[in-house]
Amino acid sequence: MTYSLDALIIEDDADVALACEQTLQLEGWQVRSVPRAEEALAFLTTPFSGIVISDIRLPGMDGMALLEAAKRQDPELPVILITGHGDIHLAVQAMKDGAYDFLTKPFAPERLQEAVRRALQQRRSTLAVRELSQQIASRDRMDARLLGDSLAMQRLRQTVAALARSQADVLVLGETGTGKELVARCLHELSPRHDAPFIALNCGALSESLLDSELFGHEADVFTGASKRRVARIEAAHGGTLLLDAIESMQPAMQVRLLRV
Repeated sequence: MTYSLDALIIEDDADVALACEQTLQLEGWQVRSVPRAEEALAFLTTPFSGIVISDIRLPGMDGMALLEAAKRQDPELPVILITGHGDIHLAVQAMKDGAYDFLTKPFAPERLQEAVRRALQQRRSTLAVRELSQQIASRDRMDARLLGDSLAMQRLRQTVAALARSQADVLVLGETGTGKELVARCLHELSPRHDAPFIALNCGALSESLLDSELFGHEADVFTGASKRRVARIEAAHGGTLLLDAIESMQPAMQVRLLRV
C-alpha cells in the first residue's frame, strides 16, 4: 500500500535522486525514489495518495510516456517533470499534456519544496472531494438497502456510517434472517476498503478441518488429498473485509488462533 507515500521520484541519476529525497524529507514528507519509470508504474496501480516527480530523460520509458500512463491511471494525479536546459520544448508539451509543473536543472532545493507543497495541497483536496463523493454515493446505496424510517433503523444507519471509518473489528448481532450480512456489506462499502475484496465465510456450514483449510489455506501436497494450493480466505480478504458468519459455532481453539491473525 502506498497511502503513506507523499512523493515518488523517478530519477536514474543516483546523486540527483538522493538530493531530491533529502530535500523533501527535510520537510517531513515520506519519499521514495526509483531509477526507472517501469518501476514507478507498480506504485500507481495501487491506491496512491501522493504525487509523482520524474526526470524526462530516463532509460527505457521516458518521463513523457510515464506522464501519459499516470494520467490514464488517475487523470487528477499531479506529475512534476524535471528537464534539462535543452528540453524546454518538451516541458511546454508536457504542460499541455497535463503535467502539474516542471523544474529546469539545476534548481534550488526551495524551488522543489515549493512545487511539491503546492502539488500535495492540490492532491489532498482532490482526494478529500473524491472520498466525500464516494461516501455520499455509498450512503445513498446504504439507505436503499437498510430500509425503514423507524428510530431503530435510523440509529442503525448512523452506527454503520460511524463504524465504517474505523479499523476496528465489528461484531454484528441479530436473529437469523435479520440482515447481518447486509449490514456487513454496508460497512465494507462505506469504508476506505471498499475497492478491496469482501469475503464471506459461513463458519457453521464447515467441519473444523475444512474451516481451518478455508481460513488459513494450505500448500499443495502438505496432507493427503491436498492436490493443489488453497489460498486462505484471510489472505484473499487482505486490505478488504472478512465476514465470519455464525462465528459462535467455531470451536474455541480456532477462535484463539484467529486472535493471532
